[in-house]
Amino acid sequence: MKILFAFENTLPSNEADAEVFVTTARYLSPLISQSWLHVPLPTDGSRETISALAGMPVIPARVPQRPAALRHIACGFSLIFSREFRLADLVYTRNLWIAWLAILFGQRVVFDHYRPWPDQIPPLQFWLYRLMCHPRFLLNICHSQYTQEKYRALGIPEHKLCCVYNGFEPQRLLPAIAIDDAKARIGVPSNQKTVVYTGRINHKKGLALVVEAAKRLPEITFVLVGSSGSGPIETLAKHVTNIRIVPFQSPDTLRHYIYAADVLLIPPSWQPLAEFGSTVLPLKLFLYMASGRPILAGETPDVREVLTHGDTAFLCRPDNPDALVAGIAALTNDQELSRQLGQRAQEASRKFTWQARANTIAALVLDRLRSAAAERGAWTGTQFRAWRQQSLRWLIHLAYTRSWVLPPAVLSASSKSE
Repeated sequence: MKILFAFENTLPSNEADAEVFVTTARYLSPLISQSWLHVPLPTDGSRETISALAGMPVIPARVPQRPAALRHIACGFSLIFSREFRLADLVYTRNLWIAWLAILFGQRVVFDHYRPWPDQIPPLQFWLYRLMCHPRFLLNICHSQYTQEKYRALGIPEHKLCCVYNGFEPQRLLPAIAIDDAKARIGVPSNQKTVVYTGRINHKKGLALVVEAAKRLPEITFVLVGSSGSGPIETLAKHVTNIRIVPFQSPDTLRHYIYAADVLLIPPSWQPLAEFGSTVLPLKLFLYMASGRPILAGETPDVREVLTHGDTAFLCRPDNPDALVAGIAALTNDQELSRQLGQRAQEASRKFTWQARANTIAALVLDRLRSAAAERGAWTGTQFRAWRQQSLRWLIHLAYTRSWVLPPAVLSASSKSE
């Protein structure tokens, strides 16, 4: 099996999409006979660096760096004219434009993405249905059952859809650090209770709720790791003395913050999923689980696929400051509860390594190559009517907000009103 991986953004990158795609490709590469990575290069001297990062030869995409939309379009054309495009058994991509262009020019495709595009941009629904029902479209790898259900609702055949969760690299947490030692490394007294968040700090992550909770719990230190400068959350937290804002950290240093947590926090908010539609099952969740520290998160559909309240995490009502404060108090006051939740999450994390993800994907893709079926789904009149109605709502949303993504909350609210 020969795979041409196609990524449309420059590397290296701190973005989660780059980490997921490149890490998946790197772990898949030893399981197949040949692999290449087609990617735009930021500088002439970066080819060897990126090749080492991905663990495979790099095929430079000769494209402009900006604007991003033009880079994505140009990457598609650069890909189809490459020699490796003809040598590969399939193209592996996270970009719908590249997937469509590869199929148009006779290549097979595996698509790997987290977003529920049918809900977020409803006008694409019929095109997505036609694309993914094409005989050369082998597989849509969704990162959650939540996303998989959105594609299943389009009538795409079951054998073309699968949910394969993301993962973590165990070595990123080694060696383990005792909590008191980790607190000392980040400058927190050992007797000080800590709530730690790692990830991008912006208004789309539900962090305003965390700032509110910090105001109510002045005896607890809140450490928010992942700031890129001055933004809305940094401004909100500026005068809250028990909040520490920390810039992005290297993987090795980030480990210190994770192990220094009495509570590891995934902000319990609908915002990332429902309002902005930009986060489904955050990548940090799997690293959190593997650390053995207790996790506090929200009872949202995507999180509940992996975490269970009272077993592997403490899940509270989303967007409710009282519930968040109560959850933090429960975990910081009950050491036995925290220990049990952390231990069971760590045990459950063993099936979520990147190696396990690559093994699953390799088996699925090989099976699809051997038994690719030309079966098509069928759109009903009901689906056509829903498509038109949702597309109209999307157009109204775009006109009022200038946002191309229709949040699931808008779609759900509209559906309930009918």
